[in-house]
Amino acid sequence: MKLKKILALVLALMLAVTVLAACGSAPADTTDKTADTAADTTADSDLAYIQDKGEMVIGITLFEPMNYYEGEELVGFETEFATAVCEKLGVTPKFQEINWDSKEIELNSKNIDCIWNGLTITDERKENMAITEPYMNNRQVMIVKAENVDAYSSNVDNLDVIAEVDSTGYELIEDDAFFANANVTAVDSQAKALMDVAAGTSDAAVVDYVSSIGSIGEGTDYADLVVAPNEFPGDEYGVAFRKGSDAAEAVTEAMKEVSQDGTLATIAEKYGLQDLITVE
Repeated sequence: MKLKKILALVLALMLAVTVLAACGSAPADTTDKTADTAADTTADSDLAYIQDKGEMVIGITLFEPMNYYEGEELVGFETEFATAVCEKLGVTPKFQEINWDSKEIELNSKNIDCIWNGLTITDERKENMAITEPYMNNRQVMIVKAENVDAYSSNVDNLDVIAEVDSTGYELIEDDAFFANANVTAVDSQAKALMDVAAGTSDAAVVDYVSSIGSIGEGTDYADLVVAPNEFPGDEYGVAFRKGSDAAEAVTEAMKEVSQDGTLATIAEKYGLQDLITVE
């Protein structure tokens, strides 16, 4: 009988230890699950991803007056505007040159965090990316040599017309009946398009109006280039982030802050763009 009592006591003690161990492990499991959930939430936030890095990688191409070099220093309206917005967000801007034709690939692979370089807002782009509210009005213009402006403004049939690949200007050339019989060529930047017209390699270039400001005419490297008087549809600029990104909304709000404190007006006036700004 004593042996049976001893065995019963041992079994009871073993059961008690098992129950206590199970109870003791429950809080640890709960903590781990909570941590995992928090990590998942952070991972889903593009803004948190950017702020955790401490920098926003901004995809650009070079064209005046938006992003260009003076000596070794990157300057321009969008260079300064993006820097001011990043300051509001508490991150450092990192400007990275990209191939415009591959901009969405660069964005989705996280080689860059946004495209901030005269990006025209379109319905198709809004379906594929998260885009801020517009910050600037724009339009497409045709650039020609001054000596040709009268002839080319009325007819570009059989002429060589150039534009940046996958740009709004290139889309205009392909879609507008005015260019139906032109010989169309795509290049990798608007700066290259202007260069080709100046060199006589192409007859006309279709570029953003803002690209023509300060880049052509008297006092520039392209003194013999002018904007043809043709009227083409207007458009708007925005900053594009990955689809579903919460950073687009945060940047829109930061843009408004930069506008309200007077910084945006100062930057825009410096580059002759004050009449095109839409942020309030």
